Amino acid sequence: MHVSRSGYYSWRSRDQSVLQRERSRLIPRVKAIHRQTRGSYGARRVSEELQAEGESCGRTKATTLMKLAGVEAKQKKKYRVTTNSKHNLPVAPNLLERNFEVSEQDRVYCGEITYIWTAQGWLYLAIILDLFSRRVVGWALSNRIKKELVINALQMAIFRRRPAPGVMFHSDRGSQYCSKAFQKMLKNNGMVCSMSRKGNCWERAACPWGITVLPKVSLVA
Repeated sequence: MHVSRSGYYSWRSRDQSVLQRERSRLIPRVKAIHRQTRGSYGARRVSEELQAEGESCGRTKATTLMKLAGVEAKQKKKYRVTTNSKHNLPVAPNLLERNFEVSEQDRVYCGEITYIWTAQGWLYLAIILDLFSRRVVGWALSNRIKKELVINALQMAIFRRRPAPGVMFHSDRGSQYCSKAFQKMLKNNGMVCSMSRKGNCWERAACPWGITVLPKVSLVA
C-alpha cells in the first residue's frame, strides 16, 4: 500500500472525528428515547427507534451509544408465585424437623416447585429429591401450576424407585401438595406426609439447594 505515514495518521484522525461527531449527535437522542420509554428499551429496541428515524444503527452500535449515554434498560423481575398456602385444605405436621441428614436412600423425599424460562415461555417444574443421595428421583413440567404437576412428579418417583412403604414426603403447604388427590396418592403408596411450617423456608432448605443431578427433560406442557 503506497500510503505515507502522515497520510495514514491524517486519515485515522479524520475518521475518529467523524465518529465522534456522529456519537455526539446520537447520544442525546438515545437519552431522549430512554426518558420517553421510562427506561424500558434495551439496545435492540433503541436501534429500531434510530433506524425508524433514518439512522444506520445496529444492536452493537446501540449498545455502545447507551453506555456512552449512561443509560440501561430496567430489568423486569422474572418472578412467579409457586406456593399458595391460603386454602382450607388439611395441613400435615412437620415430621422432618430439619433433619436433612438421612442414612438410607428412599426413606425421605422432598418436593419442590420452581419455574424456568424457555422458548415456550414460563414453565413450572416440580421435582422430588431423595434427601439421602440429593438426587432428583421424579420430576414433571407444565405451563400450569396445578395438582397434576406434583402428582406426575410423584408418579415418576414411584415408578423409577419402587420405594418400600414408610417413605416420608416433605413439602411446603401449597395447595398442590395439600390436595385430596395428592394426599390420596401418598396414602395409597404407604407414604407419610410432612409439611414445613408456614412462612419458614429454612425447613425446606435441603430441597432447592440439594440438587446434584437433573435428568434431561423434554419441554412438553
